Amino acid sequence: MTVVSPAPTRAVDPRKPGHQHPSFDTGVRSLVVTAVRELTDAIVQIVLEDPAGGMLAAYEPGSHLIVQAGPVRNTYSLIDDGVNPHRYAISVLRRSAPVPAGGSAESSGSAWLHDYVQVGRRVEIEGPRSLFAPVTTERKALLIAGGIGVTPILSHTRAAARWGRPAEVIYSYRAGCGAHRDDLRALAASGAITLHEVHTRTDAAALLSERLAAQPMGTHAYACGPPAFVDRYLELGEAAGWPADRLHSERFEVPPQDAGLPFAAIIASTGARLAVPAGVSLLQTLLDNGHDVANLCRQGVCGECRIPVRSGQIEHRDYVLSEREKADNTTMLCCVSRGAEIEVDL
Repeated sequence: MTVVSPAPTRAVDPRKPGHQHPSFDTGVRSLVVTAVRELTDAIVQIVLEDPAGGMLAAYEPGSHLIVQAGPVRNTYSLIDDGVNPHRYAISVLRRSAPVPAGGSAESSGSAWLHDYVQVGRRVEIEGPRSLFAPVTTERKALLIAGGIGVTPILSHTRAAARWGRPAEVIYSYRAGCGAHRDDLRALAASGAITLHEVHTRTDAAALLSERLAAQPMGTHAYACGPPAFVDRYLELGEAAGWPADRLHSERFEVPPQDAGLPFAAIIASTGARLAVPAGVSLLQTLLDNGHDVANLCRQGVCGECRIPVRSGQIEHRDYVLSEREKADNTTMLCCVSRGAEIEVDL
């Protein structure tokens, strides 16, 4: 039996009367599933709406939701352009075996969403959050998707089509696994975008190399996909002479990292000195010592655990901060980054 939980009551803040309308709400709340559609054998699209039928918070293209997927909280990219939305739509790739009856705490969020979400069910979400937004001054967008990485790329593409901005899309996927292929083809048929499709790594690399070399000045490139796919895109972009600040990327997963060296962290507000052992993150050390730090992916890709740093030498290991932000040495993602004598401002 599916248990439907009531929507949480929104607290009214008298200091912010202009932000009590539901369309400004990005906090934890409950939405209702209004559609579930199978896109491929392994990918399902889920549509969420306000139970009262109201508008939802707008978002930048490339944004994501935080979804309570059974026992875990996961992030999923939104696939629409973000303008005055009445729905949030996500597409979820199953990453593990089916969930047993009752939903094991060991199960993955993606499998839980595949096996337990149905029309009418309430799902707790938070956001939208933006970490992969387009640059508003770009003259053109080169949008590059590998596999399920098509989801934020579709959001960028739909926004470009809405505003009449030039966009070219490269979509690399295995034959028979092209989620949202028809959506992209429809946009291409309307003349809104140029679309290229490839099905092998070799063809993808050749096409990437060709199209990166052919872009006009002022183009920004955006890529999302598996680690090797994104790494290859960055390598080819650098080889083609692209400046790093025009090569944007988002990752859903990252390669494993080494344990790193032990180091010390100082809490600026108290002067407390914490030892961070090799193989243990600063995030975990802070949590173990009673410091409540927001976190989610613990891989350096979601940005939730970003904390300010007053001093110290940071070894940045994340995939969120820009090169300029890393060089400023004033912030870090404490789930993966390490350093020496880091003084954190909590």
